[in-house]
Amino acid sequence: MNIQQDYISNIVKKGRRIDGRKLEESRKIIIEKDVINNAEGSAKVKIGDTEVIAGVKMDVGEPFPDTPNEGVLIVNAEFSPLASPEFELGPPGEDAIELARIVDRGIRESKCIDMEKLCIKKGEKVWMVFIDVQPINHDGNLIDASGIAAIAALLNTKMPEYNEKEERVNYEKRKGKLPVREKPIPVTIAQINDKLVIDPGREEEDFMASRITVTTKDDDNICAMQKGGKGGFSIEMLEEAIDLAVKEGKARRKML
Repeated sequence: MNIQQDYISNIVKKGRRIDGRKLEESRKIIIEKDVINNAEGSAKVKIGDTEVIAGVKMDVGEPFPDTPNEGVLIVNAEFSPLASPEFELGPPGEDAIELARIVDRGIRESKCIDMEKLCIKKGEKVWMVFIDVQPINHDGNLIDASGIAAIAALLNTKMPEYNEKEERVNYEKRKGKLPVREKPIPVTIAQINDKLVIDPGREEEDFMASRITVTTKDDDNICAMQKGGKGGFSIEMLEEAIDLAVKEGKARRKML
């Protein structure tokens, strides 16, 4: 254990954190919408010094065979060295893939988008929704920043017009908003020395034994969960984490 880890360990034991926050306190969250001109929807989210941009693009394609009357959702995440020296150029690594899956699962399992309304012709043509997540600066908890940015971008997405006769998408004309009906919000909680801390910063992530991301929707019910790290959670600690996530999720939803 190095000096910094020892310091984090001792201060968390006392119910405090290195940046002065309480254990159950998130960093300040700032949400900006419509930050990318050529996207159908976009948002930039800052949680402390962590910063993420999410963009939504739409196109027309074929539905999946098992859901012929529903649109398609695809979430991608790309980690650039500009956001952190730990990130490398090249295909998405495990962390980027996990991040995209957590964001995707929260949106998909909450039934955030009314996918049936994205059907143009059953079994043949549907709207495809692509969400691209790009961290700009990594100072811990990219999961929450990305999840909030994704739903904020979806909420301000304007659907382009589709000409069925010409089979062409007109991105210059908009026919209305994307049919979004839920606002899934992820809350990540780390375990440090048998204590739970909301919104772990970068140094806290380096030292945490484990983390749990709990995504809730508008009725405060859980729609997705994801555990990370090598450590585990007791039943009591997991129940406490869920209670914290529900409370924090409700506060974050009001920001949208």
